[in-house]
Amino acid sequence: MNLPYYISKRLKANGNSFSATVHTIATVSICIGLAVMLISVMILGGFTSTIENKIFSFSGHLQVVKFSLNNAMEESPFSINNALITSPERFDGIKHVQEYSHKATLLKSDYEIQGLLLKGIGTSFDTANFNQNLVEGRFIEFADSTYSREILLSKKMGRLMRVAVGDQVTLNFMDFATRPPSLRTRRLTVAGLYETGLEDFDDNIVIGDIGLIRRLNSWPDSLVGGYEVFVSQPDNISGVERQLYDQLEYDLYPQKVSDKYIQFFDWMRLISKNEVIFLVIITFVACFNMASVLLIMIMERTQMIGLLKAMGAGNKLVRRIFVYRGMILMGKGMLLGNVLGIGLAFIQDNFKIIPLDPQNYYMDYVPIQWDWEMVILLNLLTFLIISLVLFLPTRIITGISPIQSIRFD
Repeated sequence: MNLPYYISKRLKANGNSFSATVHTIATVSICIGLAVMLISVMILGGFTSTIENKIFSFSGHLQVVKFSLNNAMEESPFSINNALITSPERFDGIKHVQEYSHKATLLKSDYEIQGLLLKGIGTSFDTANFNQNLVEGRFIEFADSTYSREILLSKKMGRLMRVAVGDQVTLNFMDFATRPPSLRTRRLTVAGLYETGLEDFDDNIVIGDIGLIRRLNSWPDSLVGGYEVFVSQPDNISGVERQLYDQLEYDLYPQKVSDKYIQFFDWMRLISKNEVIFLVIITFVACFNMASVLLIMIMERTQMIGLLKAMGAGNKLVRRIFVYRGMILMGKGMLLGNVLGIGLAFIQDNFKIIPLDPQNYYMDYVPIQWDWEMVILLNLLTFLIISLVLFLPTRIITGISPIQSIRFD
């Protein structure tokens, strides 16, 4: 029989005693602390993954473009007859590749005119991944023989231009190949409205057929402005980037989307650092509370400690009694903390009761990411750290004299 554990289970505080109140406070503090840690990790994970998914669904994980000294928004074209398309087996970790191109345009409705960037896409575009951003209407339909006369507009731009799904708008393009430059127009239909909540996309990008850009630029079907590359393992983006850099033609280079939109990823890294500080503070408070509870328990049980020592119990055995008691209290608090934290996260994930302002947070509700590995890790770290801290206040037991403690009142 484990004698210290047997005794520790019977060290229950009197319901009206001060230590009983302290025990309750310690259990509640661990419960709330662990619940807050779990919820914060789930929310930050959901927040980060939501923004990353929006960026990656719009631009891929990597973009391959041609080297150019031109600072214009439009890319220098290159042929589809390159290793990425002709020999995809040479590259490991690539899930999907899709072509794109950009061209500056003036979009005109019956009420407003706005300068935007037309992003031309083809039939290889991953519509299933993009559909999370589509809020009204449908995706554009590609024509077999010519370019599609449909576009996707951001919901924000639709409100600004006062157009809805099914309305027609005019896209104006400058043709600098003629002297003097001439204006070319296309009348297109808004097939759908998308919304990412990210200003870099919603304020600037209108999605259309790459065939339109080819027609305007007098490109053959074998030319593209760039490729968007999706990797099978997002953690291996840097590895795929090195592969592409080493094996693609000398005039092509890959760029991580996280570098292109570095302001978003730097912001998320800053939030992650703040979360670490927050978790450390909560853990410190929980450790301090448990240490205080153990000291109070030792003070209340001073006579019991003297009796145990008088009967031959060593300091190690007596210390283990109080450490086990602290672990029992901690276990109750952690159990309640998991129920509270996971329960609140489940409610938010299913009912989305806490809304957000998309203008500031890029999403309209608090997201939840179910990362069970992180949940288990937080529980293990909390248990181990507080368990180690419990040994510190029990050192006072070694200085307790049996004779003095028995007479202690």
